[in-house]
Amino acid sequence: MRPVFADPKTDFVFKRIFGSEVHKPLLIELLNALLELSGDHRIVDLVYLSPEQRVPVAELKMSVVDVKCYDERGRHYVVEMQVLNVEGFEKRVVYNTSKAYVTQLRAGEDYPGLDDVVGVTICDFLLWPGPPAPGGAPVPMLSRWRMQEQHLGALALSQVQYVFLELPKYSGGDDPQGTIDRWAYFFRQAETLEVVPPALSQAPFSQALEVARMATFSTDELDLYDRAKIAEQDARGALTLAKRQSREEGREEGREEGREEGREAELRESIHTFCQAFEIEIGADREALLAGMGLADLKALQIRLFRERRWS
Repeated sequence: MRPVFADPKTDFVFKRIFGSEVHKPLLIELLNALLELSGDHRIVDLVYLSPEQRVPVAELKMSVVDVKCYDERGRHYVVEMQVLNVEGFEKRVVYNTSKAYVTQLRAGEDYPGLDDVVGVTICDFLLWPGPPAPGGAPVPMLSRWRMQEQHLGALALSQVQYVFLELPKYSGGDDPQGTIDRWAYFFRQAETLEVVPPALSQAPFSQALEVARMATFSTDELDLYDRAKIAEQDARGALTLAKRQSREEGREEGREEGREEGREAELRESIHTFCQAFEIEIGADREALLAGMGLADLKALQIRLFRERRWS
């Protein structure tokens, strides 16, 4: 039996809700919330970038979903849904956002024509599970990042900024308080809901749920959604397998290191016994030399002692 609402974190559904012209007000509401904009600073309109203006990035197919747009002030946004914590993720976010900044400039244009870019990333995993520095405060669920002068803390160079919403840090249960918590609750719980809960009964959350309602999907859309979920599970399985193989290789390397250390200890003991039997003196210098020898050197010394009966 299918769920009532589709998972908004998947490629097809995320773009159905936030990447289509007809539902553009939902993306505007999401951005105003995550950027904490109010009054005259609120975004009132957006223009989606055409697909050919988007920067392709090689990645696990289902690990990132993005929507690119700019507002009436010219500020550009790269809105991403990151479902898997892949290697180099933070570098990819910086690259993708920076690329959106530099690709605005066409041949013959001057730097003053560049507009600010904000990278907005919703993570379905913990990006900063603890404080970023010893003794510091934990990074909150919604965090915003920009350039800061290291000595005085002055803020500047704001042309490229970053916003992150880490969904696992949501702790409001079924009673989210405030707009940010409601968006987090929506992304985390939508596919498990059977009815619209009171916390999401008002716009824009109720509207987003209606777009995700699976009864409104066509046959082709249902097929796209199923394939998206299968691809996501395949990607998760590939990462899980890679981590398990890495752990197994690490354990095997540890076992091999342990076996080698055991053989080294046996050889040192054998050399000590042989030297005692043939009255070959082992002073402090030779003890230090033995302690620093690896398996190959110990074997060579043992063979030489057996053949020559002396420590040359």
